[in-house]
Amino acid sequence: MALSRLRGGWSIVQDALRTQLWPLPSIGVGLAVALGVGLPRLDAAVDDDLPSSVTVWLFGGGASAARTVLDAIASSLITVTSLTFSLTVVTLQLASSQFSPRLLRTFTRDRFVHVTLALFLATFTYALTVLRTVRTSVGDQELFVPQVSVTLAFVLALTSVVGLVLFLAHLAQEIRVETMLRNVHKDATEAVHRVLPERDPQAPDRDQPPTRPATAAVVLAGDSGFFVRVDESELLEAAVDCDAYVVFDRHPGSALVEGTPVGVAWPRSGGVFDLDDQKRLLRRLSSAIFTGFERTAAQDAGYGLRQITDVAVKALSPGINDPTTAVHALGHSSALLCDIAGRDLGPRMLRDDEDRVRVVLSRPDLGDFIELAVAQPRIYGKADPFVLARIASLLHELSWCVRPEQRPDIASQLQRLRATARAQDFDDLERERLAELTDRVEQGLGGRWVPEGQGA
Repeated sequence: MALSRLRGGWSIVQDALRTQLWPLPSIGVGLAVALGVGLPRLDAAVDDDLPSSVTVWLFGGGASAARTVLDAIASSLITVTSLTFSLTVVTLQLASSQFSPRLLRTFTRDRFVHVTLALFLATFTYALTVLRTVRTSVGDQELFVPQVSVTLAFVLALTSVVGLVLFLAHLAQEIRVETMLRNVHKDATEAVHRVLPERDPQAPDRDQPPTRPATAAVVLAGDSGFFVRVDESELLEAAVDCDAYVVFDRHPGSALVEGTPVGVAWPRSGGVFDLDDQKRLLRRLSSAIFTGFERTAAQDAGYGLRQITDVAVKALSPGINDPTTAVHALGHSSALLCDIAGRDLGPRMLRDDEDRVRVVLSRPDLGDFIELAVAQPRIYGKADPFVLARIASLLHELSWCVRPEQRPDIASQLQRLRATARAQDFDDLERERLAELTDRVEQGLGGRWVPEGQGA
């Protein structure tokens, strides 16, 4: 349990660090200081003994030239670093206003940006640190020019120039909507595979959750914010220690309000808890729920789909008016939903050492994911027949991937899509096209795949 708890906590820390711009540049600065202090000392020990075949490739100027080179590197790199930060901020603003504020986490997770900033700041710091060791021959002070150190500074400066060019090319690629959706789709797939295990077709039917009695004690949220993580080991340990059943109604991604119910608990033997035992149990259960000011993908399987849907909805807004992007985003949603359909959905049950269900954790089912991906694009894109057509295609594609017990979720969305289409002022050809697409969904639910253009 301790190992599982440690892994769960580390996943949150890792996700938080990956979305910050400062950790990798800070490490680069620290390494640069260490190298800038240590390498000149090595220079002092070996410079006089280096063979000519090596020194021909090293810096050969005097102290004044070394200072000029190092000063030029330091001054230029701090300017380039400022430019890089400025371009990054502009990109973040563009992503927020043009596509979705929830895409900012995807941009700030970009390792290329982290490495570029680390390279620039490390080169600047290294050049300044080496500059302090260059000495001219004055009085009792001996001339000292750290050839290897200055040469390395020159190499780092050339690398930074190449890094700047690559960064600009990378940035131009990253601000394209196709790239952003691809990155979000990749992160969403990783989160789904991490949070939702693959369904085993040979697995026995899922046990039914225990029936909660009317006398069950209510578990309250300890803080307000987004539900970002649950410590499953702590929940199971608390339930076993108190010989209780625990059922949570909320799942990661939900918005919690301090003091409102998130679940219930009751003694496995029936009846009610002793007052002290109840207080102790509820305190432990509340402390196993972690909240944050924003959603993360650590345990939230629907966060990536939420981001893709936001892009589609933003593209359909009157200020943007880009239905092509919305159709593109719905294609990513379709692929993600088909993947989710094959995962183990529904409540997650934690068992004790005797294989008895002790804790039931709420998780979205396929209907929740479909609603997340389809409802808002259908509402905001109802006047565009191409958007409705892509939603129909999404349902058709998904109908081929679902199990029989999941088909009613698609049938419900199909009924709502048809009602939306009937309420619009489309021409006859558009209505015929949408009718053909929705009929194909029905055929798919019946196990028959009808190629596009061949009717239903």
